[in-house]
Amino acid sequence: MKSRIVLNVAVDEPQWFDNVDFDAVKVAEELKDLAFEYVAEAAGHELLALDKAFEINVSLSNNAEVQRLNKEFRKMDKPTNVLSFANIDDDEFWDLLDKSETAELGDIILAFETLQREAAEKNITVYAHYCHLLVHGFLHILGFDHQTDEEADEMEGLETDILAQFSIADPYADAE
Repeated sequence: MKSRIVLNVAVDEPQWFDNVDFDAVKVAEELKDLAFEYVAEAAGHELLALDKAFEINVSLSNNAEVQRLNKEFRKMDKPTNVLSFANIDDDEFWDLLDKSETAELGDIILAFETLQREAAEKNITVYAHYCHLLVHGFLHILGFDHQTDEEADEMEGLETDILAQFSIADPYADAE
């Protein structure tokens, strides 16, 4: 992988410090390294072969903020676990790519309360669910999606492989 990925993590919700037993910022950095290296090798992603620096912004937020963004950008007035806004989907991104040393890949926002509730419902740790949703967001930032069965299979396969390298069980195992 020739690309360099810079992760900017903002902790906008104190619960990310107070109610977890792991360092969410450190884990995000470790997952970033693993995920992007894996995608560069396994999927041969064209963007990661470029000798460029890319930035990703991650906001560790809460339900209220995610609900506001979900309503504004997706017209859904409810919180969700993770939102990803990928600049790769914008034509302007590709135009600017040749003109700049650094490019922003996009933004990922996670809602603490929804993530915590879902982890309890799935009987998994907040840590495991956080790692899964962050990897899911990273893949969206790179342009992967799950609108069709084929896309979902590819994305879920990548997620499962990346998480396995981080000693996290297949999040889709019970879904089959």
